[in-house]
Amino acid sequence: MNPIKTVLISVSDKTGIIEFAKQLQKLNIKIISTGGTAKFLAKAKIPVVSVEEITGFPEILDGRVKTLHPKIHAGILAKKTKQHIDELKKHKISTIDIVVINLYPFEQKPSIENIDIGGVAMLRAAAKNFENVLAVCDPADYYHIIGNIRSSKIDFSFRKKLAAKAFSHTAYYDSLIADYFTEEPFPEKITVGLKKFSDLRYGENPHQKAAVYGAVNLKKLQGKELSYNNYLDMDAAFNLVCEFQDPTCVIVKHNNPCGVASAKNILDAYRNALVCDPVSAFGGVLAFNKNVDDKTAKEVIKIFTECVIAPSYSKDALKIFSQKQNLRILIKPLTKKTGQFLEFRSISNGFLVQEKDSKIFDKIKIVTKTKPAKQQLESLKFAFTVAKYVKSNAIVLVKGTQTVGIGAGQMSRIDSLKIANMKMQSVRFPLPTSHFPLVLASDAFFPFRDVVDAAAKIGVKAIIQPGGSLKDDDSITACNEHKISMVFTGMRHFRH
Repeated sequence: MNPIKTVLISVSDKTGIIEFAKQLQKLNIKIISTGGTAKFLAKAKIPVVSVEEITGFPEILDGRVKTLHPKIHAGILAKKTKQHIDELKKHKISTIDIVVINLYPFEQKPSIENIDIGGVAMLRAAAKNFENVLAVCDPADYYHIIGNIRSSKIDFSFRKKLAAKAFSHTAYYDSLIADYFTEEPFPEKITVGLKKFSDLRYGENPHQKAAVYGAVNLKKLQGKELSYNNYLDMDAAFNLVCEFQDPTCVIVKHNNPCGVASAKNILDAYRNALVCDPVSAFGGVLAFNKNVDDKTAKEVIKIFTECVIAPSYSKDALKIFSQKQNLRILIKPLTKKTGQFLEFRSISNGFLVQEKDSKIFDKIKIVTKTKPAKQQLESLKFAFTVAKYVKSNAIVLVKGTQTVGIGAGQMSRIDSLKIANMKMQSVRFPLPTSHFPLVLASDAFFPFRDVVDAAAKIGVKAIIQPGGSLKDDDSITACNEHKISMVFTGMRHFRH
């Protein structure tokens, strides 16, 4: 192992750097540093050689140029070959054995002046020359580095691991900057920077490893470790519940809502959502858009539930939930539907990228002789909002603002209706909205009139669908024959 003689330190995040530098000092390792970091270390009475002393050139352009100099980069990039060592001696340049860099805080404060140039260049140079130089970008590695220097265990694999972390660090950093400058939605090249949020118990199945990446604005208050499927279901449930202003509960199972209801209070919303399909709700994920109180918590713990996610909880509710130690309780701020977001889906050797489906509809067009009453229209809007989050082909049956039957993920739309009706017929409890007219929402148009005819047989009084089929007139005629009102939204919501 080549002896460690010199380290260059230039850090924005100074976590742990004083103790690390003191340990380096005890090992008789010379410390080179730049402006702010040099002053920080000197204040702690740690001997430091400034970069200016090495380069013989001052920092210029408000600090934009300070380390971009051959006496720095040659010292980092030199291999320990006779040719390189002789060249360094010729130009009176010393080798640098460790480069400790973390970058300007662009992630926290995106701005032109927070785009690091010299730091990225030095870190990449050190990582390129990893066989001779340690590239250090993570304060969590300081302890291991000191230990390995003392025990002479700085081997090839350790060096390569640090280099990989350095290149990942600069790539992530550059991805944030590229995103900052990019204005078009689908540029020729997309850079996606993601940090690991946490490891997961496993993937969709126990034999699959998994982790979650990104700025997941989520806090677990209690319960078991989250799984891959938990995240998928929580995301689906919470995105849907955020669509509503009134107190609402969404119950999701296998990424499909099996019960959704809005009510005057969160307790009634939960009870009404559960009534829709209490069998499927067993082992499901619950999402609320209002504070969860103790009365609601008492109801929730009566059946097995995987996760509860809401913007807030009362102290008494959390105390009640604590009786079920494995129940995962999570808190997340309500999502604001602003700006343009992209979503990614993996395919073999690539990704599909699209804008998120951020709309419900632009306008509603009544296309039948029978007009929906105001109450029916509100039910239709509620039903169509739920249908947006149901796997296609989707049929949603609603009374008031309560789902009473959901048919999801079928190859035939008529089969989705049959399943939704089956769910509705299997409800064993009196519906609090039983006096409301039954309405139906479809995520896409009807290719034939069969769905309308079948809907009439089960008592549907109003239908909402996108329209756009070559045979729309057939469906309109069927509605007129059955005295069913129908509205078009002009917006489809396929969900695959």
